[in-house]
Amino acid sequence: MAGFARVEVNNSVWVFPDVYEVVRPLGMGSFGQVARVRLRGGRIEDVAMKKLVRPFEREEDAKGAYRELRLLKHMNHRNVITLLHVFHPPPQNGDFQNVYFVTQLMDDDLHRFARSSRITEYHIRSILYQILRGLKYIHSAGVIHRDLKPCNIAVNQNIEVRILDFGLARLSSNIMSDFVGTLWYRAPELLFLRDNYTNRIDMWSVGCILAELISGHALFPGDCYFNQLVRLLEIMGSPSEEFTRGIKNEQSRNYLERYPYREKQDFYKMFPNANPVAVDLMKKMLEMVPENRITADEAMHHPFLKDFIEPHHHDEDIAPAYDQNFENMVLSVNCWKELLSHEIDLFQPPPFYAEALRKSYEQQH
Repeated sequence: MAGFARVEVNNSVWVFPDVYEVVRPLGMGSFGQVARVRLRGGRIEDVAMKKLVRPFEREEDAKGAYRELRLLKHMNHRNVITLLHVFHPPPQNGDFQNVYFVTQLMDDDLHRFARSSRITEYHIRSILYQILRGLKYIHSAGVIHRDLKPCNIAVNQNIEVRILDFGLARLSSNIMSDFVGTLWYRAPELLFLRDNYTNRIDMWSVGCILAELISGHALFPGDCYFNQLVRLLEIMGSPSEEFTRGIKNEQSRNYLERYPYREKQDFYKMFPNANPVAVDLMKKMLEMVPENRITADEAMHHPFLKDFIEPHHHDEDIAPAYDQNFENMVLSVNCWKELLSHEIDLFQPPPFYAEALRKSYEQQH
């Protein structure tokens, strides 16, 4: 068994196998602190280590940690973040309080990348196609990401893209919370509490991301919930009867009935310098009626992106079905912790990383 090191990172004590050394903190991610680390001996490129923040404070926190681990273990796609290592520190008095995930280290998130680099149309097409490949894979497993936004999409300098952060992801079901995702990228069926949303909410988010890549600024930058509704309606216009029919929430329906009529803005005039083919795809993603919204697979075949398709992508972009029966379980913190520990014990790192770990352990001990 490897020894463990204690290091202060971002005013927090981290305890991790001493085959790792911290290069520098990377700040706070959703539900955790993140640092750039490397395996001693320089056998592999630097990686990212995330320490979950208070994963066992409440039953829902413990269940969320278990959920994130299960999802990360399930995903195996070049455009989705890969789990390389997972561990908890040695138990004290038979107990442990922290969990750490190790994943690939990416150069930047899409928000910073798009603002610090000169983005060409080729970059936009390549980035968008890779997002859609990853999303098609996630959706094929029956999972909805529910929080797609530029800072949850990582990009390397060679324009390699990976989708991050499954803290809010869920299996598709008829009963799910409406208050998910970051406000600016939240689909109208969530904002107006329309019944039984689907994975099409992720496609709305991708449409918002495409608009942002083209224009350099957010399309619907609401500063509160009701301001978000106003910003959406001022651009998308008053919803159709087909959309409003699906709203069972009385307050939501009353709000729309009282709201002054608005014409839908012409996207071609809003984005006059953009390739019209890109604007056409954006319009298909930003369709108010979710049933009419384009899917990830359909978007990949759109004229704006079809040049990127390779025959092998179809099979690579289909994931095994994801078993999420545990979502119906109501357990104590200790029970979730036991399940989480069992999943950690069962985890097998990818072969290349398992070999690098083995050599680092041998060198260190």
